Amino acid sequence: MASTGEDVPERGPGLADSMSIHGSTEKLSPSAVNRIMMEFLMYFGRALLIFYPVYLTGYLGLSISWVVLCMVMVTWWKKNRQWKDARIGGAIHFLDNETSVVNKELHSALQMASWVHFPDFEKVEWLNKVLEQAWPFFGMYMEKLLKENIQPAIRLSSSALKMFTFTKVHFGHLPLRITGMKAYTDEVDHREVVLDLNICYESDVDIDAEVQPPIKAGVKGLKLQGMMRVILEPLIGQAPLIGGVTFFFIRRPTLQINWTGMTNLLDSPGFSSLSEGTIMDIIASLMVLPNRMCIPLIDQVKVDQMRFPLPRGVVRVHLLEARDLVAKDTYMMGLVKGKSDPYATLRVGNRQVKSKTVKENLHPRWNEVYEFVVHEAPGQELELEMYDEDTDKDDSLGTFNLDFGEVKKKIEMDQWFPLVGVQNGEVHLKLQWFSLKSEPELLRESSDGLACAMLAVYLDNASNLPKDHSEMTEHQKHKKPAKEARLTKRAATLNSYVEFAIDKDVKKSKVAYASKDPKWEEGFTFFVHNVKTQQLMIQVKEHDKKTQLGIFNLPLSRLLDTSDMTLDQRFVLERSGANSQIQLKATLRILTVEKPPPTIILNPSPQDKKQIPQTNQGGKAPASTPAVATSSSAALSPNTNPTSTPSTASWDTKSRSDEIWRPPPSTPNMRRRYDSQSLLSDNSIASSRFDLSDGASYPEAISKHQGSFGEIQLTVRYASLRNKLIVLVNSCRNLFRTSENGTDSYVRLYFLPDQTWIHRKRTQAKKRTVNPVFNHKFEFDVSLQEAQTRKLDVSVKNGKMFHSRERKDIGMVMIDLSQLELAKGVTEWYELTLPGLKL
Repeated sequence: MASTGEDVPERGPGLADSMSIHGSTEKLSPSAVNRIMMEFLMYFGRALLIFYPVYLTGYLGLSISWVVLCMVMVTWWKKNRQWKDARIGGAIHFLDNETSVVNKELHSALQMASWVHFPDFEKVEWLNKVLEQAWPFFGMYMEKLLKENIQPAIRLSSSALKMFTFTKVHFGHLPLRITGMKAYTDEVDHREVVLDLNICYESDVDIDAEVQPPIKAGVKGLKLQGMMRVILEPLIGQAPLIGGVTFFFIRRPTLQINWTGMTNLLDSPGFSSLSEGTIMDIIASLMVLPNRMCIPLIDQVKVDQMRFPLPRGVVRVHLLEARDLVAKDTYMMGLVKGKSDPYATLRVGNRQVKSKTVKENLHPRWNEVYEFVVHEAPGQELELEMYDEDTDKDDSLGTFNLDFGEVKKKIEMDQWFPLVGVQNGEVHLKLQWFSLKSEPELLRESSDGLACAMLAVYLDNASNLPKDHSEMTEHQKHKKPAKEARLTKRAATLNSYVEFAIDKDVKKSKVAYASKDPKWEEGFTFFVHNVKTQQLMIQVKEHDKKTQLGIFNLPLSRLLDTSDMTLDQRFVLERSGANSQIQLKATLRILTVEKPPPTIILNPSPQDKKQIPQTNQGGKAPASTPAVATSSSAALSPNTNPTSTPSTASWDTKSRSDEIWRPPPSTPNMRRRYDSQSLLSDNSIASSRFDLSDGASYPEAISKHQGSFGEIQLTVRYASLRNKLIVLVNSCRNLFRTSENGTDSYVRLYFLPDQTWIHRKRTQAKKRTVNPVFNHKFEFDVSLQEAQTRKLDVSVKNGKMFHSRERKDIGMVMIDLSQLELAKGVTEWYELTLPGLKL
């Protein structure tokens, strides 16, 4: 191996003459020494040019005021120049980001009311005029729906509501209003139209009902707000051009009700939330994802496909950690601030999960994994809320929402997200998008307990269900009915529901009242961990007594051998009536990660092509050789996984001149990847080695450290109007801790091949922190074509003084600008590594 310092292969005369590595000592070539001496002489000449006028002023006996005046003029000129550059930069930034800047200023500086917002939606006043004209007819339709459909269902739901009657139904004079509409043209099928409508319904509705002859209730007004998605599909080539209409709420809407009559008791805070929450549950069961309202317009459209289409995908959310949370726990009447007991809740649609609570910690770590089925992307969001657990009421530590459309585009996201609604705080999430495939050969069962497939079940109906045990076939074979069954009056009606279970994951359908041939028309999804051994257990039960009316078990392995991995048929129920059957559709889909196209394309130069066969015995260059590690470390891109070793990297060769490097999978134990010789090649020379301290060895604490040295976040973009490359050093995180109080760090930057002291850029030092925030901007006068041929050499260094005998480096990264979209701008986190260390 090249890193051991023994039997180092020759890589060309330039490299062999320039250096040789023995342990951790580095010898510079005569040309490098001459270059350092020239730089020192230039530095000395500049210092002499500055201080000689001061000496001359004193020698000639002139007043010191001349020197002070010159210094004041130079300082004023520099400040004026910086002020002009700042104004020009601000104008260019405003020109590039006009919309976001205006929205930010209107929200913060102008202090506008909370109900004023600037959504990315279009006004549709013409549609509001149509609704206003049609509103009386909508009221007539709703009155008929309530009295003919809702009223019988309420009477059957409970024996106390057998006399329930709507006595007055009036939906008011104020119609429903649509405050904005957005039409999606990207990432949707060409045979559908997707619309998002912001709905606001604040009406003088007047509905009276008689629960029982002496008890009356009513509603005198309500307010409903939410976003409804309308899907017009499929588009067809004949009238009416649309096969059906589907509409639903992506998230639960907000509801406020003004009760009248005996329900005035519900105006109290406790009962009001209970009643409105119950009504919201009813609305959610009908119109909140995954539930939909469907109106087919042609006979050829299948209702099950409209009401419960296959989900778009699955998102696996890794809740890793948080940092800099707000301290909510206080002591001594608020004089002493303590910490917090944070936990997180994650909601997607109607599903909500809660993490564990980390006691007394502002930088908690959870490392928990959750999986969510995504039905609409873009549109559906991950709603994360952070709380401080208390005995009375949990305090909010911030919220964060993320549209799954972003995850679908990027496939994988691993970054820190700022919490909204608090002064400070961030949460670290890793999200993965899984596509749903129907190829059984893609099945890869996971060993860590995570799902490998998803099962979608559409429950349609059942037929000939038995009313009780006396009608079941098992109890009719030469057996007398039990004494209890003979004494019990046979039920006149049958209220039934279906219970699905895969191991401990149990889901129930709604209750179908008074029918031996019930219709449910509901959909369910399950995560599958082992297709070969798990099975779907189906039980039809009576609502009141919870007794079984029939069962059926479906092995999931049976779906692997069917067409499109789908079963859509009637199944005979066991332990049920003679002709009892259930109609359902079961679809199995494999979870797969669609890897994005490779972003790093290396075109090796002729010199590199000559070096590759020289590094191996026999003329072949495997991926684990130091030569390959050299070329891969020379151009780290944002998509390169920094926690992997070069021996696990994979290469796909398209041709002899083009090689594509694919980043290997990440490993939990991060190790240093580069030896000193691979990083100090001609193509990826580390300019920081010319610093005075870089010829020395690393401190003992750094040389023995195993794991990550931290990460740095950079923003790189090219301002075409100014012809400048802009590099913004944002912040670092999880830096190597050099003392108990943290690290005094600063960032040094070279724009290669300019690697002299004159071209060195650096930020101010941030003291006693391992998560420093710099927000320092550097600008380089260079054309876009030239910038795409150069590299950035970035190094994070220890800012403490009197450490000249040891290297100051905390971590480094080399960025190949040819792999970045400079015109659009890139903001990414980069893993820091250190060359010259022995593993």
